[in-house]
Amino acid sequence: MTEPAHSHSGAALAFAAPLADVPVSPQTLELLEARRSLPLRALLEPGPSPDELDRMLAIAARVPDHGRLVPWRFIVLEGDARAAAGAQLDELYAVRNPGLTPDKSRMWQDYLTRAPLTVVVVSRADPAAKIPELNQVLSAGAACMNLVVAATALGYSALWLLKWPGRDREAAALLGVTETEKVAGFIHIGRPAVRPEDRPRPSLAQVVTRWTP
Repeated sequence: MTEPAHSHSGAALAFAAPLADVPVSPQTLELLEARRSLPLRALLEPGPSPDELDRMLAIAARVPDHGRLVPWRFIVLEGDARAAAGAQLDELYAVRNPGLTPDKSRMWQDYLTRAPLTVVVVSRADPAAKIPELNQVLSAGAACMNLVVAATALGYSALWLLKWPGRDREAAALLGVTETEKVAGFIHIGRPAVRPEDRPRPSLAQVVTRWTP
C-alpha cells in the first residue's frame, strides 16, 4: 500500500543484508491468532483510563499512510456524551421512521451506552490528492484495525461496527462528521465479560493463490 521513501538526493538505497537482531514477538502473534470480537452487550465497565486511551489512539495512528496525508481522525464518545449523542440520533431516527414502537424509541441511546467507550474512526480521504483515494480509505480501515488490536493488547475487547449512524449523512453530522468525510467504523471498547470461542475461519486453500507466469 505504501511505497519506499526516496532519499532527498534521488540516489537509490542499497541494502547488503537483512538485519540479524530484529526481535520476534510471540505474544503479538498469539494475540493476533486468538483475537475475536465479542458482542456489544459483553463489553463491560470499566473502560480504558485516559492514558490507556491515548496509547490506543497513538497506536491507531501508526498505520500505512502513503503521502503522509493523515486521511483519518478520531471522535471519542465517552461518559454522558454517549447518551446525549444517542438521544439526538434517536430524534432523527424517529423522523426517518414514523410509527416506531416504544421499544425502538431509545434504540441509539442504548447502542452508544452499552460499551464504556466508543471511538468513531472518520475517513477524510482527499479525492484531489495525488495519492489514490482508495489508498487513503484503506489507511482509515487500517487505523480501525490497529485500534482494535491495541485495545486487545491492553486487556480490553473491541468491536468494530458500522451501523445506521455511520452510514447516514445527517446522522453522522450529529457526531461531528463533515460533508467531505465518512465514518470508517464505530470501535466499541470495554472489558470482556467472557472469553470468546473462535468462529470458523476460511482455510488458506480457500483464500490464497500464488501467481505464476
